[in-house]
Amino acid sequence: MTAAASETIYLKDYTEPHHWVRDVHLTFRLAPKTTRVLSRITFTPNDNNRGDLVLNGEGLTLITATVDAAIVNMQITDTELRIAAADLPQKPFVFEAEVEIAPEDNTALEGLYMSSGMYCTQCEAEGFRKITYYPDRPDVMATFTVRVESDMPVMLSNGNPVAMGAGWAEWHDPWPKPAYLFALVAGDLLNHAGSFTTMSGKEVELNIYVRRGDEDKCAFGMQALKDSMTWDEQVYGREYDLDIFNIVAVDDFNMGAMENKGLNIFNSSCVLASQATSTDANFERIEGIIAHEYFHNWTGNRITCRDWFQLCLKEGLTVYRDQMFSGDMRSHPVKRIEEVLTLRARQFREDNGPLAHPVRPESFVEINNFYTATVYEKGAEIIGMLRRLVGDDAYRKGCDLYFERHDGQAVTIEDWLKAFEDATGRDLAHFAHWYAQAGTPRLSVSEAWEDGTFTLTFTQSTPDTPGQTNKGPQHMPIAVGLIGPNGDEVVPTTVLELTEATQSFTFDGVGARPIASILRDFSAPVILDRDMDAATRAFLLAHDTDPFQKWEMGRMLSRDTLVAMITTGATPATDYLDAIKTVVTDDTLDPAFRALVLGLPSQDDLAQTLVDTGHTPDPQKIYDAREALRHTLARHLSDEMPTLFSRHETPVFVPDADGSGKRSLRLSILSLLTLLDGGTAARNLFARADNMTEQAGSLQALLAAGLGTDELQAFETQWQNDRLVMDKWFMMQVAFASPADAASVAEGLTHHPAFTMKNPNRFRAVFGALTANHAGFHHESGAAYVLLAKQLIALDKLNPQTAARMSGAFETWRRYDTSRQASICSQLEQMLSTRGLSRDTTEMVTRILGDKS
Repeated sequence: MTAAASETIYLKDYTEPHHWVRDVHLTFRLAPKTTRVLSRITFTPNDNNRGDLVLNGEGLTLITATVDAAIVNMQITDTELRIAAADLPQKPFVFEAEVEIAPEDNTALEGLYMSSGMYCTQCEAEGFRKITYYPDRPDVMATFTVRVESDMPVMLSNGNPVAMGAGWAEWHDPWPKPAYLFALVAGDLLNHAGSFTTMSGKEVELNIYVRRGDEDKCAFGMQALKDSMTWDEQVYGREYDLDIFNIVAVDDFNMGAMENKGLNIFNSSCVLASQATSTDANFERIEGIIAHEYFHNWTGNRITCRDWFQLCLKEGLTVYRDQMFSGDMRSHPVKRIEEVLTLRARQFREDNGPLAHPVRPESFVEINNFYTATVYEKGAEIIGMLRRLVGDDAYRKGCDLYFERHDGQAVTIEDWLKAFEDATGRDLAHFAHWYAQAGTPRLSVSEAWEDGTFTLTFTQSTPDTPGQTNKGPQHMPIAVGLIGPNGDEVVPTTVLELTEATQSFTFDGVGARPIASILRDFSAPVILDRDMDAATRAFLLAHDTDPFQKWEMGRMLSRDTLVAMITTGATPATDYLDAIKTVVTDDTLDPAFRALVLGLPSQDDLAQTLVDTGHTPDPQKIYDAREALRHTLARHLSDEMPTLFSRHETPVFVPDADGSGKRSLRLSILSLLTLLDGGTAARNLFARADNMTEQAGSLQALLAAGLGTDELQAFETQWQNDRLVMDKWFMMQVAFASPADAASVAEGLTHHPAFTMKNPNRFRAVFGALTANHAGFHHESGAAYVLLAKQLIALDKLNPQTAARMSGAFETWRRYDTSRQASICSQLEQMLSTRGLSRDTTEMVTRILGDKS
């Protein structure tokens, strides 16, 4: 790496650009190896910060460049084009350039590249600089006019279409935007058309563009888009602002989707859906991602980030918005539990390791490495806490003021919070620490009862993280309810505002000593340390009126049972098994909720729990304990399972909350039933399933029980020509492989004719599944460590962004015994010693290794 390539960028060093951009005119003459990009950009000197004209550019072959049609002196490096201030007009001027790029050779999938014969772009965060010379930073906003010249039948860009003819099309986006929101697509595509009438009566044309053969998988996505548009009008008062909204499905895409103004580009897996090829989880994910990208139109596009340190301003806020939308479309309690499971699995793990960073980081080397669970999921939790603290009505007022005040601007976290301070009259300076402090706060609680007064005393602390020590107390909402000894709720949910390191709250006039239900709806992203016996947890599991807390108590009982099995060889208590049975067989409860209660803590979750309780986790022992408990639960539920399985059949497939909930419980039961019946029920369901949820679910039940060889072959034969379903086929084999076989199964699949590391979905299907197979990835042989490092080194040469993100699988290396630590460190050091390793992956691996002493 060169010194420039490893330069660290700091938030404190932000300065405005030397020049602003008024408008941009681009012409693309598309060709796989020799695309020409002609740019005409009107610049205005920034009177507050005069200086050189600095344009970013990477991998460009410059043909010509002029200022006001004149040739000027330029300095060109591998990363920028610079024109000295003395050689520039001191008034608005026009910079014109022509460059050549090769989309077909662009395997990094950033900038303009080709996917299955289609031209497409991905410009967030810094991909536009791979298209043409430009000040590629989010605070430079301009209107864009784009002309596309190609022999492709479909040519799309941002904004509205303004003209077209044989071999060309022109688009104009009237709303100023940063370059990261630029988009272009050209290909042989079919569109699934629709329309939407906005709340002001404007008719908007809607299209989902796909490759031939996928046109029957668009209806669900189209309805999700219409539902999102309606919801944003009703809940936030936000109306769509162009005449047309296009979505394009792309096979090769590093992320889930991209919110480019008026032209959203989606990973195919995040928009294409059908009963035959998509699971309920796929449908739910597609619905949420379509909403997320649409909601960015206001929270990200109309109002964007001043700099990339403010990334959580658009992503955390938009994640929160899509979470609320999904809850309204489906089930808020179930959705909230799923959100917490994701937060704990990804963000808490991140906060607890070498990759910990604040929601708004202070520095970065490669911004692509900060599209993290902390920015997204913890960022959303901060928005949720803010709403709890100010209330629903005040939250809406704050949002309205934010939209009114900052429309068309590139802003900061401070601007967002100031809108709420002005709308509500509250001082949010203390609350703002959530954006600056890394780490997951730990919250402990003690209880006291005397003469009808119940007192809760909380103590909070946040552990040290890389680069941050001596954290101060956070301002957090703690939602609490009190339940009487007879199971009745005596104090409904009350939000306590914790602002100090230690703080007490009293409840007067309580007739008998209550049981406290603390952190209802997971009101703050913290770890709650509470001394509570199994009987109290079972009581709350039975009587708590808060669905999250009811689930949490069952989760804790399962976790404590497994930890005892791992550390002492204990057997599951009958009281615990009976408590789970009571919930699972309670037909008054949502089937999806019951399925969640039946689920066991993940192996990764248990490994961290063991570390927290002073043990060194043994991945094989964790795996063995979970398998033993699954068998015990199966035997304990053996009389009830056949009835539960048959009762929740859904004769007609509808991917809504009711149908998916029933199928979720049914397949959870099937997974246990397969352990007892030798796979009879699962094989029968596999043979007759008319939807992918049940076909894949029954196959997974067989694989988890060490069965299903014939069904796995039949699945491949049936779906070998469907790339998205084949991703499932690759994933299931590795995810459900035995710990001893996981690495060899993954390695073998890399030799399958359908495997390619150039497609991120296929690579993640194999190696994402390997890293998720906890006992297999951490098998004592170290084979999986060697295999993953080897594959990441190879991938880094093609796609640094995906390689860097997947290297995060090694971040928990300090948890394990010295042998595993040495094995992982050896592979990380091998990666760092690789000649030409990208800046993306180098930064990630360096941070993961940290100080090894």
